[in-house]
Amino acid sequence: MMTGIHGVGAVTGYGWGREQLWDGLLTGRSACTPSPGYRPGPDDAGYAAHVPDGGDPADGPSRFARAMRAAAREAIEDAKANGWVPGLRVGLLHATVLGEVDLWRDFYTVRDRRVSTRDYLALMPSTPMSLLMQEYGFRGPAMAVSAMCASGNAGVITAKAWIDAGVVDDVILIATDLSCTPETLEHFVGLGVAVTDTAPLLASRPFQAGSRGFVMGEASVAFVLSAGDGRPYARVHGGAMTHDAYHVTSIEPGLDSVRRCFTDAIAGAGADAGEVRYLNAHGPGTRQCDAAESAMLASLFPPAARVFSVKPLTGHCQGAASAVEIAVSALAYRRGVIPAPPAVAEAHPQLLAGVQPIEPGLTVKSSLGMGGHNAVIVIGPPD
Repeated sequence: MMTGIHGVGAVTGYGWGREQLWDGLLTGRSACTPSPGYRPGPDDAGYAAHVPDGGDPADGPSRFARAMRAAAREAIEDAKANGWVPGLRVGLLHATVLGEVDLWRDFYTVRDRRVSTRDYLALMPSTPMSLLMQEYGFRGPAMAVSAMCASGNAGVITAKAWIDAGVVDDVILIATDLSCTPETLEHFVGLGVAVTDTAPLLASRPFQAGSRGFVMGEASVAFVLSAGDGRPYARVHGGAMTHDAYHVTSIEPGLDSVRRCFTDAIAGAGADAGEVRYLNAHGPGTRQCDAAESAMLASLFPPAARVFSVKPLTGHCQGAASAVEIAVSALAYRRGVIPAPPAVAEAHPQLLAGVQPIEPGLTVKSSLGMGGHNAVIVIGPPD
């Protein structure tokens, strides 16, 4: 049974909407801009891609709740416009890691006022999910998925498993992460993987010489996944997940679990590695991840396969990162181009640099999440 991505919704550092994301990517300019409070000293501005204020206040008191529901609503309406008709059992998966960071900060730091029960309920991860299910009358299973920055891929794999097993007819998958606070980013800088003091395309250069790591971003991205009729953007052929069981931040040097995740995903998709045209990489621009994914590219895929990462443009959106990147590939199949970032330094010979026409073939989307979470999916054109 082939699951299709029938609808896409997005709230990112480029703005509120799928078209804002796409148009921003096509410019080749990063959504990461200087923000005050992100560096020590008098010049405290640091680069990050924040979701701007917006959305419907009726959707919740925070950017997190409003972005989650706005992305979901856009995906659902998009899917309907593409001919999707909801089945009797529509499930919901919400991929998230840190959740309501802004509200929890207020809850713990504001001591001179009493937090109402209503305000407290807004902190619960079940609340925005419940409100979305109520809005559309969906009565399938609803639950959260969390696999660090591999959460979006993990959500797609779970959604396809639900559909294949007959648990649901359709799945609304949302990945939301609006955790780019100074406190959070400080620790990623301390780990040596995030950069705040240099323009994004110069600091974060996946598969290019001189890359120092990633710039951080925020996003909420939603998909409607279904095996039913309609006009999907792309088809999900399969996927796999493994765990390194090695370290809380580092990749296992032998890459055994990473490699098995790739090979299991391709085998589970019923595909041959020779059919893969693109590796839409995790690509945070760190030394470990660049080396690991370059090794997979060299050993598993044909020389004609191309690799790219949009993290220099969107920022590393943590729990929503792979969902942003899935959306890019899904939209690319319909729109005929891949909006890859420009190259700024000596690059891997298979790096896709700048906006390029899409060529026939499959796309492998890899995610190597902190703590050892590996998730790989295989997607292809709708026909």
